[in-house]
Amino acid sequence: MRSLTRLKSLHALEATARHGSFVGAAGELGVTPAAVGQLVRALEEWVGYKLFHRTRTGTGRLTLVAEAREALEDIAQGLDRLEAGLMALQGQRARSLVVVTASQALVANWLLGRLDEFAAANPAIDVRLDVADRVIDLARGEADIGIRCGLGVWPGVTAARLMGEEIIAVCHRGLLPAEGAVTAGWIAAQTLIHDGTPHPGGEFPAWEDWLARAGLNSPVASRGLTINATAAVIQAAIAARGVALVRKAFVTQELESGRLVHLLPALRWPVSWGYYVVASPKALRRREVRAFHDWLLTRADPPPAQS
Repeated sequence: MRSLTRLKSLHALEATARHGSFVGAAGELGVTPAAVGQLVRALEEWVGYKLFHRTRTGTGRLTLVAEAREALEDIAQGLDRLEAGLMALQGQRARSLVVVTASQALVANWLLGRLDEFAAANPAIDVRLDVADRVIDLARGEADIGIRCGLGVWPGVTAARLMGEEIIAVCHRGLLPAEGAVTAGWIAAQTLIHDGTPHPGGEFPAWEDWLARAGLNSPVASRGLTINATAAVIQAAIAARGVALVRKAFVTQELESGRLVHLLPALRWPVSWGYYVVASPKALRRREVRAFHDWLLTRADPPPAQS
């Protein structure tokens, strides 16, 4: 026979574990922090040991003890199933909306053109795009799933590699020389557009580095245009303001349409950053989020060959 007398305490435990505090859990559950603490303490009295390590400072003031971490997965799955059952009683489709976050440039140039394929295969799942260049907090439910560019390690979420990235030089077709081939010297003589966006750990090249690899031995002119937003760098190149170094994934459609031209395509500059499908473990337990996650990975590049 089932006993659900401790259901509220389990809900308080799971919410506190995700937020790392009674205050965060209280905001989600619509009660006071004191009430959440009382529910957790009641559960601690029942199991006979403390469920959280408590510290006085830091963002993660409450962290689960090892025994509680082992049990949390089953508890969270049970709460999810209860919620799905309640929605079924109301005649609703259980959580059929997936909120997906990615940067403006990646959405416009990579994701949008592929969403029709997902919709055709999953007609019961609606997708809402949260387009943002800031890092959305997936661990706290600001979105269900995201595509992030970086080194592949972010706290509170799982990350699966989607594709690598490389830096390429591009310009508007109208800037190409009327006669003769594009050379490193010709590129250096153009207005160089510099992306001032920070890329920590990404090993992104500056124009001097890229042109040196292209064979230019003379110093690069200091004139140019510096922009601190990647999407604006791409728009400046499309507007024929100069020559830009950009992430290849961000300009796929512009290259295919011919609005931008890939300069010196034989010069390859792969970077350590890649694109990753990220989501919290809780979100991935939902059928529709897992479906979108797995579909995205079918679009993944094969892993780089081991040398």
